[in-house]
Amino acid sequence: MTRVVVVGGGFGGLAAAARLAKLGHAVTLLEAAPALGGALRPVEQDGFVWDASATTTLLPAVVRDLFRKSGRPLERELDLEHVEVIREHRFADRTSLRLPGGSRAAQLAAFDGLTDRRGRPQGQAWVDHVASYGEVWELLRRHVFEARTSSPPAEVTALLRSREMLHRRLRADFADRRLRLVAGHPFEAAGHALHDVPAWAGLTAYLEQRFGAWRPAGGMAALAGVLADRMTTRRVEVHTSTVVDDLVVRSGRAVAVRTRAGEIDADAVVVAIDPRRLATLAPYAARTTPAIPPAIVHLGLNGDVPALPGELVLHGDPTLVVRPGGTAPDGGHAWTVLVRGRLQEDVLLALARHRVDVRQQVATRLDLSPRDLVERWRGSPLGVAWRGRSTARLGPTTPVPGVYAAGAHAVAGDGLPFVGLSAALVAQSLGPSVTR
Repeated sequence: MTRVVVVGGGFGGLAAAARLAKLGHAVTLLEAAPALGGALRPVEQDGFVWDASATTTLLPAVVRDLFRKSGRPLERELDLEHVEVIREHRFADRTSLRLPGGSRAAQLAAFDGLTDRRGRPQGQAWVDHVASYGEVWELLRRHVFEARTSSPPAEVTALLRSREMLHRRLRADFADRRLRLVAGHPFEAAGHALHDVPAWAGLTAYLEQRFGAWRPAGGMAALAGVLADRMTTRRVEVHTSTVVDDLVVRSGRAVAVRTRAGEIDADAVVVAIDPRRLATLAPYAARTTPAIPPAIVHLGLNGDVPALPGELVLHGDPTLVVRPGGTAPDGGHAWTVLVRGRLQEDVLLALARHRVDVRQQVATRLDLSPRDLVERWRGSPLGVAWRGRSTARLGPTTPVPGVYAAGAHAVAGDGLPFVGLSAALVAQSLGPSVTR
């Protein structure tokens, strides 16, 4: 039986451990924090509980495949709630758009509610842009995201090497700046500059239109809980509060990981943390830059508050993203506000300027800077920042034999769906356990 050590107990590490254990490997999972879940773990203060994850919605196919390939199907473990409106965008000109998912017709109708200066609806421009990614998704799904083809077709290579960046694609497709803001928002929210993001990455809009968005009942902490339970079901040996200092390499191959309590032998190692934290891998990741998290303000509110969708994007400088959710004491509300840009006033005043005034309802608040978040998670949960077509990532294999990479730093995409795909690629690369 192959001994595999997985470093990191966030979503990527948990997903990789579950898949590999089902394939017959003897898996040991090491997590530096006292509990599993990484950025899926909630934040609590004064009886309020907030989702800490930068991603609050899922593409269900990735999670369903994970559960199906590692044991009981998802539907028997966790309830997923369909999110009708993925996010509402409010623009500086006081217009707004409620973006539905899972339906071309619904998006066409929603964007037709936005008209240009001549009164022309913008729906057709949007659905044409989204449709342009259909073939892109099929090519990358077959040859990159769901399985790595050793010799991909020429059109895949040409696509990945294209010099076209997303900001240029959006300018070519949309005369209306509001549509460019909607299409670019997922990337800017994740800490990327659009002039550094390859145009093909814009397929996020296609995925949201085709598959819709879903949220675990009980928040992302519920997903972390069922995955932690899956570790027990699959007999994964779990060690929390265990910091991995580095890999142990002998004769050019990783043979163990070094912790502060000693070495743990391994036939293979899966690194599901920022690889720059390990001296052995750091040189190979030296050219990468982490995507910086936003500043976050968790608000505990009492009394009457404005009714908001699951995610409200207030465009401007800074851009504010408001996410109602979490749990609160009776009569309370848990909101999370993400801040991107130059905040030159208190966030509550900034919200009030957008006509979302809750200054009198605040019972508690918790302000977390990007540095606070990186320290909490021991790295950025948003992975590697795009730096053009040559952006380098380690994964699923690495230059060190016997070492694989999963998680946000290992995949050319943002959010939990792509992190889940990275774990599937690691499992494909390692394959079923071989009796030694």
